[in-house]
Amino acid sequence: MALAFDEYGRPFIILREQEQKTRLRGLEAQKANIAAGKAVARILRTSLGPKGMDKMLQSPDGDVIITNDGATILEQMDVDNQIAKLMVELSRSQDYEIGDGTTGVVVLAGALLEQAEKLLERGIHPIRVAEGYEMASRIAVEHMEKISHKFEFSVTDTEPLVRTCSTTLSSKIVSRQKRELAAIAVNAVLAVADLERKDVNLDLIKVEGKVGGKLEDTELIHGIIVDKDMSHPQMPKQIKDAKIAILTCPFEPPKPKTKHKVDIDTVEKFQTLRHQEQKYFDDMVQKCKDVGATLVICQWGFDDEANHLLMHRNLPAVRWVGGVELELIAIATGGRIVPRFQELTPEKLGKAGLVREKSFGTTKERMLYIERCANSKAVTIFIRGGNKMMVEETKRSVHDALCVARNLIRNNSIVYGGGSAEIACSIAVEAAADRYPGVEQYAIRAFAEALDYVPMALAENSGLQPIDTLTAVKAQQIKEKNPHCGIDCNDVGTTDMREQNVFETLIGKQQQILLATQVVKMILKIDDVITPSEF
Repeated sequence: MALAFDEYGRPFIILREQEQKTRLRGLEAQKANIAAGKAVARILRTSLGPKGMDKMLQSPDGDVIITNDGATILEQMDVDNQIAKLMVELSRSQDYEIGDGTTGVVVLAGALLEQAEKLLERGIHPIRVAEGYEMASRIAVEHMEKISHKFEFSVTDTEPLVRTCSTTLSSKIVSRQKRELAAIAVNAVLAVADLERKDVNLDLIKVEGKVGGKLEDTELIHGIIVDKDMSHPQMPKQIKDAKIAILTCPFEPPKPKTKHKVDIDTVEKFQTLRHQEQKYFDDMVQKCKDVGATLVICQWGFDDEANHLLMHRNLPAVRWVGGVELELIAIATGGRIVPRFQELTPEKLGKAGLVREKSFGTTKERMLYIERCANSKAVTIFIRGGNKMMVEETKRSVHDALCVARNLIRNNSIVYGGGSAEIACSIAVEAAADRYPGVEQYAIRAFAEALDYVPMALAENSGLQPIDTLTAVKAQQIKEKNPHCGIDCNDVGTTDMREQNVFETLIGKQQQILLATQVVKMILKIDDVITPSEF
């Protein structure tokens, strides 16, 4: 794009390769952007809440994903439009920061855009709309703080945490097992949590899945699972009080770095070479035995000769273990990763109470369990399921539950779910709108209306009459001054979310409102779109 002037000094813009570009300006550009944002929100709207539908996505190489996790749906979708990409980013940032509420945040952003479109048609300037939204979001976040509750829990009394995690899992495929999975997630988080610093390192929780078995067989292991088996079938399948040598060096004679060639012209020379090789292996195995190792875990492979020697010397070994798994094993067992045999010392060995190999079903699938570790800070959630898609979706659901438990440990405030928090904020924002003179109050009212979209979508997905249900609950909240009334999605017979035990984390809800408002402000401020046209 270049700026030029005509002979009278009037400026005009020259677009390079103008015929190949399309340009949208002013209100048209905003409407096109809003339409793109609404289109993305409409896709996710049906998968909100406990009765939300799942989406089936097929990747170019034929992999099928079935999920109703907002972030996953948008990640897998092939989005071309730039504004739609912003919505994908929005969902991703909610996923990174909070881990839950990825669908709700996009639905809310879509609702705000829809309301903004009506205001723009009335002739209100987009900047004034954006400022009004900013004010309204501040009111909503402060009101959330007021209606939130502190949740007291301890290592012994985990019930509050389990209930909140159950709410997250109730909108997933695994909702029939939500209580058990929530308990597993909470126990896993508490096992690795540093309660004094209120911090949780989720990297220490490994989520492993294996097709076969049923969802009920999912278990929490205080230790590490490695998807490998012993390198020799005759090695012992169970080792008690194991001392583990964790190696990143290969079990084979060293090779010169340069190109080399060995000429062997007599049998004696060949014998010498063979003896030399055997001595290398002997020394390596002996070094491991000398420091007192009873199990060797190696990042690289070793050939049959080394395997045979290890077997003869009664030193069980596991080969081809990945780097991430090695690190977790080192953390869990308190061992050090050893890069050279010369550096092996007894202090660098990891300790585990029990190492066992377990086989599954009638297949030859085996896995290695490392349990009762010296440092129990690393745990594994082992998921079973009828098919690969089920296992993958359960992994995503458990990840959401882990994030919710972590957020509660960081900040133990909760608000009630079922759309009750949104309705309460909507009422508060509506009431506050009258205090603002000027055009902004239209935007603040529009924000209040947009907040109602979330409970409305919940009612719609649950097969209820959306508008009737929403107005009834709203009237009840105003009449009883009870901010805990929400949409009765599960047909329990009560709209009080305290009785239904439907909780959401406060920081998750606040983040939703703040992120959605930021993205909508950004979209409203775009008034000129130049795109290369398709040929």
